[in-house]
Formats: sequence, C-alpha cells, structure tokens
Amino acid sequence: MGIMPHDPAIATAVVGVGRMGRHHARIYHQLQGVDLVAVVDRDPDQCRAVAEQSGCDACESCEQLLERHPEVRAVSVAVPTSHHLPVAGGLLERGVACLVEKPLAANVAQSRRIVEIAEKSGAILQAGHTERFNPAVRAMSKLDVTVRFMEIDRVSPMTFRSLDIGVVMDMMIHDLDIALMLARSPLARVDAAGVAVLGTHEDVANARLIFESGCVANLTASRLALKTHRRMRVFSEQAYITLDYQNRSGLIIRKSDNADALAEVRARLAAGDDLSNLDYAKLVNIESLRMDGVDAKDDPLTAELASFIEAVRGGGRPEVDGAAGYAAVEVAERVVAAVSEHQWDGLSPPHV
Repeated sequence: MGIMPHDPAIATAVVGVGRMGRHHARIYHQLQGVDLVAVVDRDPDQCRAVAEQSGCDACESCEQLLERHPEVRAVSVAVPTSHHLPVAGGLLERGVACLVEKPLAANVAQSRRIVEIAEKSGAILQAGHTERFNPAVRAMSKLDVTVRFMEIDRVSPMTFRSLDIGVVMDMMIHDLDIALMLARSPLARVDAAGVAVLGTHEDVANARLIFESGCVANLTASRLALKTHRRMRVFSEQAYITLDYQNRSGLIIRKSDNADALAEVRARLAAGDDLSNLDYAKLVNIESLRMDGVDAKDDPLTAELASFIEAVRGGGRPEVDGAAGYAAVEVAERVVAAVSEHQWDGLSPPHV
C-alpha cells in the first residue's frame, strides 16, 4: 500500500537516540508521510543534538513526550534492552504503536508481558529484527523451498557496545529469527557452546537447532573476530542457496536446472569413471538470486521503518510482529541456557 498525497503524516518519535536510535530519527525525518515530532533521551546533550539535526523537539522522558505531543502515533524504542518493558509497555498502554529494537526484551517473561500489553491495548507492536528487511533475505524468503539445513555465521570485531547482554541476544538473535522463519516448524532440541572472554556474558557462541520437521540450523556468532563476516548457506530439496548479508546478494543452484547434468554424473560414477578432473563449478548452472520487487541497494533499516509506518497507517499486522520477537527471545534463552550447561573445567569430560 503506497502513501497517497492526501494521507495525513504519521506523528512519530524515537525514545533512545544512541547508536541505533539516532539512525531511526534520521530516517523518520526523511520518510515521506512521516512527521518526526520529538526524540527522547536521558542524555540532554545527545538528545538536543539529534533533535537539532532532525528538526524536532527534544524531550526528557516519555511522560513529557506524551504531554507535549499527544498526537504521536508511532514510536521507535531504542533504549538499552533492560528498559524495553517499562518504556514500550508504558507507550503501548496508551495506545501508541511501538517498534522495539531487538531483542524484544531482556528475557522471555518481559517479552511476554510486552506482547500481552500490546494485545490488551490493541496497539501495534513490531520487533526490530532489521535483517528480515535485508534485500537478499527478502528475496530468498520468496522462494518456494523446503529448508533441510542452514548454516549462518555472524562475526564482527568488538565494538564495546551492548555488553549488558551476551552475543546470543546481541547478534545471534537476528539469525535465530530468520531460522525460525525459514524452518516453519516447532523447535525440538537446542545444543550450544560459548565462551565469555571480556565479561560475564558469552562473546562467542555456536548453536545447533533441530526442528521437529528434521530441519537443522547451525549458527555461529562472535563479537571478537578480526573482521566482519555475515553469511548464510541453505540446503533444501529444491536448491542450494548462499547469501552475503553485507553485500545484500546471493547465489542459487537449482536442482531442476541441473537435473540432466547430475543424472549424467551419477551414471558415470556408477560406471566407475574417474571424474577427478571434472570441474563441478562448470558442471552446474549457478545463477544470482533474483531480486524481483526488491532493490539490492535498499537500506534494511529504512525498509523496516517504512513497513512499520505502513502497518500503523493501515492498522494491519506488522511484518515482524510481537509474536516473532517473543519467539526469537525464547529460543535465545534456550541457547544461552545450553551454553551455561556446556561447561568444562579442563579436567573432567564436559557435561553434554
């Protein structure tokens, strides 16, 4: 649904204008059909600086925001995770739609409470899983494939941000959300291992998710890498797909497009032929992932906020709703619990 010229602008605000929140403010300021009326932050200097850049009001609290701007309909909540429940909960209770940056909350209980408040008030709740709006992910999600195995790596150098939570809640949660979206099956088992290096929370983690359908997901996240690397490989009965999150691109090898070539290889192997000199890459048809209706240059955060505003405008369910945000936190908690159970003192065998 596009924005019609006569549609009134949606009054918006951003609560928390730190590393992520200031980008929300910048994008809202530029989006058509949006009126950024205010930003809120407990740091008055930061708040005023972002407000001046975005041409809006600077408020000290959510109470001041609602008092000065009762017309506000949509708010991005980008405060530290530990404050998501009181901030988003208070706004949702007043009927204000909220996009809550990932993770939805610090734990399952708080996430459930946020969802309950939204359901009771009828206010729209969107979870800020920006990677869902990555052009490559959006293109892949349109494919009619039955995923059997996926491997996702998300590693980057330490930024010394978000140290109040571990790498599972900070980084892996993006991929847990995507894994749940692709698997389309209840989770049967979680195995995980991780290491805390700089604090009390894990900085490196690996998780293996096994779904009731038989689909398996292997995820690795690290905030101690020497360079940024974010990729996914998907094995399905219909195709093999690779995605590069950073470059917003992908490759696909379809089984149907290579049936004849693969049948010939099977026949030659059965006949005992030596195929060691055969170049597999030249044997199969490799194509770029088609971005039908999706521009690879699209900024995921801009697409996410635009989708949120459209949900508010139309009153429909957001693309990544509160239930999806809750589900990601629930699995993340299971991963963190599995990490804590998989401890080894270097002497006795580790508990598995």
